[in-house]
Amino acid sequence: MRKMGLEEKAIHKGNNERYAETTNGVSHPEGKGNRPNNKYVLACAIFASLNCVLLGYDVGVMSGAIIFMQEDLQLTEVQEEVFVGILSIVSLLGSLAGGKTSDAIGRRWTMAFAAMVFQSGAAIMAIANSFRILMFGRFLAGIGIGFGVMIAPVYIAEISPAIARGTLTSFPEIFTNLGILLGYVSNYVFSGLPPHISWRVMLAVGITPSVFIGFALCIIPESPRWLVMKNRIDEARLVLLKTNENGRNGVEERLADIQRAAADCAGGDKYQGKDVWGELLSPSPGVLRMLIAGCGIQVFQQITGIDATVYYCPTIFKDAGMRSNSHLLAATVAVGFTKTIFILIAIMLIDKVGRKPLLYMSTIGMTVSLLALGITLSFPSSSSSSHVNLVILFVCSNVAFFSIGIGPICWVLSSEIFPLRLRAQASALGAVGSRVSSGVVAMSFLSMSRAITVGGTFLFFAAVSAVSVAFVHKCCPETKGKSLEEIEMMFQNDNGGGRVHVEDAELLLMQRQESSVY
Repeated sequence: MRKMGLEEKAIHKGNNERYAETTNGVSHPEGKGNRPNNKYVLACAIFASLNCVLLGYDVGVMSGAIIFMQEDLQLTEVQEEVFVGILSIVSLLGSLAGGKTSDAIGRRWTMAFAAMVFQSGAAIMAIANSFRILMFGRFLAGIGIGFGVMIAPVYIAEISPAIARGTLTSFPEIFTNLGILLGYVSNYVFSGLPPHISWRVMLAVGITPSVFIGFALCIIPESPRWLVMKNRIDEARLVLLKTNENGRNGVEERLADIQRAAADCAGGDKYQGKDVWGELLSPSPGVLRMLIAGCGIQVFQQITGIDATVYYCPTIFKDAGMRSNSHLLAATVAVGFTKTIFILIAIMLIDKVGRKPLLYMSTIGMTVSLLALGITLSFPSSSSSSHVNLVILFVCSNVAFFSIGIGPICWVLSSEIFPLRLRAQASALGAVGSRVSSGVVAMSFLSMSRAITVGGTFLFFAAVSAVSVAFVHKCCPETKGKSLEEIEMMFQNDNGGGRVHVEDAELLLMQRQESSVY
């Protein structure tokens, strides 16, 4: 019978009022002076999310740069689809390697490696004079993105206090959206340059965040959970003293919980000698439920067509009747602003409202918006302002609902539902699902639009979005205010409602006493 460290966590939680975490809407007393250094934790989350600016900038800038790349390098439609979409496919290699790498060299240095590889790829693309060199640079950039999107939410989840984990773990999505907006603005600003120069400048600007990422390595600490895994207990204690919400006593309790969870990583008879990938590929029922929720939400985030919207905004608006390149790029800036504003709203709501209500709002709202967009685009295109404005409205509505829910919460859930021993590799698996789905959408959108029209394509995305509503209802529990160990207990107990009751802790205590565990 498996004896989990998370059980002790639940028992401590039910009997020790020093915890300030909120469970089922009930806040536990907290002594004065026991709050974490919020500015320090915030700075760590911000710096850890900088890699996501690179991904967002690439997504945003490519929507406009590809227009000028076609003109300069005479790219075919197939080459355009492959070039845009291959980054997401290739990034799965980085995501798969990221789990092993982050366990070997640490979360912090994995983020640094991701930035270096991406910047190398971006520099090569900026000086490319042929499609072959472009693809080589794109390959490197994809590897770097794979590392970056996998490690940022894992690091933030491991360093954040439970009471703020939802907000802080949404930062990667926030910074991705900021990068998209910067990419759109870059397109508009540099669109007046000659075609053979404009797209190169657009891509080169994306290299600048590396300076800030290098600075970040001097500021942020290593993950306390990774330090415990490497038996660097004193260093982990120092990090927890800076980030824990319950003072020194709370630090010792949290450190003890992490040590119990880290013991799982050693394997032993508790997991019948399985290694991490063995347990993921042949999972127990509890781990299977985690994989379905974590990887499933990542896939649904992408197959509802968000990358088709952000990569091909100019194509969508052109199909609606807009003709001027400057007007096309200006409209994409409006889409970028909408995404950024609503992701900021999501920050304020995610730890107050909870994950699941926002997921319901997001998936239902996206379904309605995609349906309306598909119907509008199914009418013959015209240059009338009302038709174009309706298309812009529904595109903005779709990205707004995406950004307030499934966009950020996807990363929050996938980084907090897995136990420590599986977290890096399972998050990598989820990132692979996300990137492959993104690549399939990006590489097939133009062909699909030619086959069933742009309007028909968005009607298809609306149908997929409707399925995502049912997935959220069935597979995604509420995790607001729960410790990472409590969340593991919730999945092991198949508690789909996402509640951890005091009675659960008392029952666990009785069972342990009866079996002479203590």
